[in-house]
Amino acid sequence: MRELKALIFDVDGTLAETERDGHRIAFNRAFAEANLNWIWSESLYGELLEISGGKERIRYYLQQYHPDLMEDLDTLIPQLHQDKTNHYRHLLSLGEIQLRPGVKRLIEEAYQEGIRLAIATTSTLANALALIEKHLNPQWFEVIAAGDIVPNKKPAPDIYNYVLNKMQLSPDQCLVFEDSFHGLQASFDAGLQTVITLHDYTKHQDFSLASVVLNHLGEPNNNFKIFKGDMNNKGYLDLELCQKLIINY
Repeated sequence: MRELKALIFDVDGTLAETERDGHRIAFNRAFAEANLNWIWSESLYGELLEISGGKERIRYYLQQYHPDLMEDLDTLIPQLHQDKTNHYRHLLSLGEIQLRPGVKRLIEEAYQEGIRLAIATTSTLANALALIEKHLNPQWFEVIAAGDIVPNKKPAPDIYNYVLNKMQLSPDQCLVFEDSFHGLQASFDAGLQTVITLHDYTKHQDFSLASVVLNHLGEPNNNFKIFKGDMNNKGYLDLELCQKLIINY
């Protein structure tokens, strides 16, 4: 019988709804600080989220909306991204960004039961750690794979293959938590079973490759809504359900 050995989590949009009220605001503050008249609205940011990685997102935006910009992009983009990271960390320090329902409960349960934990994200290591340090404990995570640690970002499977290699686990021993089509494509191509917790930016994406699709992981007093999958009449995802997903994979 297959046995659950590890839970692997994406960060942005999965652990917390960081995009709209976190990263987007931080990007806009970085632009204003650099005297750039660029404003990423909620709708525009939804478009830009099709591009994985913050630096890559800026470059795409410039190619699409400011193709005639006469700047050294190899200098400008990293500086803007660093400034954005500083603003994002400040937002976190103020408690502006909270974990999504069920995240802390499930991670604490896994840690207490000896299930190994890992992070696989295209976010920078600094941003991932800032969120984890604010709400969780970085020492609970055996691997925190982030940013440019692999050559190709999601939807390429590189980050998940890296985590599996570091943990010396096979895909059928792990369960992944993602929030986007790109994240799902990456985990699926690495052979991993995936639980999707969608949100406003991703609710219309194609999650046909996912094992389970929910609006969030749920709490005993705040049941999830199921879009795909059999949750055994439960209202929140716990380790028992995670193990059943592995067995039935």
